[in-house]
Amino acid sequence: MTSLPCVVAQYAYTRVTHTIRTVTLRDDLVGWVVTGKKRLSTPQGEIRFAPGQVFLLPRSTRWDVVNEAPPGGHYEARLISFAPKLVEAFHARFGQFAAVPPVQHSAGTLADDAFVATFEHTVSALREPETSEAMREHRAMEVLLLLAERGLVFAPVSELSWTDRVHRLVRQRLHAHWSVDDVARSFQMSASTLQRRLAEEDTTVSRCVREVRLESGMALLQGTSLQVSEISARCGYDSHSRFTAAFRKRFGYAPSFLRP
Repeated sequence: MTSLPCVVAQYAYTRVTHTIRTVTLRDDLVGWVVTGKKRLSTPQGEIRFAPGQVFLLPRSTRWDVVNEAPPGGHYEARLISFAPKLVEAFHARFGQFAAVPPVQHSAGTLADDAFVATFEHTVSALREPETSEAMREHRAMEVLLLLAERGLVFAPVSELSWTDRVHRLVRQRLHAHWSVDDVARSFQMSASTLQRRLAEEDTTVSRCVREVRLESGMALLQGTSLQVSEISARCGYDSHSRFTAAFRKRFGYAPSFLRP
């Protein structure tokens, strides 16, 4: 089984203001708002990020997200997500930041010249198919180091939940027909053991598969110009209509809403 990339870069672009409810982050995330505004809310309150601001969101946090396009304009953000493997490697390499309190809920900084140069350099490398995995990690480390020198670090990883493990597995092959037996076999355990462990985290294999596919569909709608039919196929749906119905149920609007 191939391993997932330890770092991923994405663009988010849309001409319509939209809400994404109950987003649970599986990886640590750094985002730069280029145009428009981003609002993030939890029961504890709301935070806002304007153009030229950078946001850091730790893994395992949960948000309602509003991406706000200005009148007559568009919302655009650039994002890099860092898998636990990379965060662990950063702490092992740069032990001088061990005493820095990690980001707990959210944090922000400015997209000044130093940040923009480093971030853009990294995004360019991550989105180039020919870039080696070693170079991807090196570029990602540069972003984490720049942030650490500003007092912003993500927490070291203890142990992944079984929900996170299933999410990471499914993301490797979104289009596959994942069954409980298939997933359990990948972890070299019985189906009943896997189901019990997921039940302890109040979820199921089918729920994990559905959530990964729809979150991936949202990312493709915002970050690519692919047709909705192509996105639905990539995300494992056998028809455009099934994807649209599931997407609408999850997010409250059809995929076409993001493609005015």
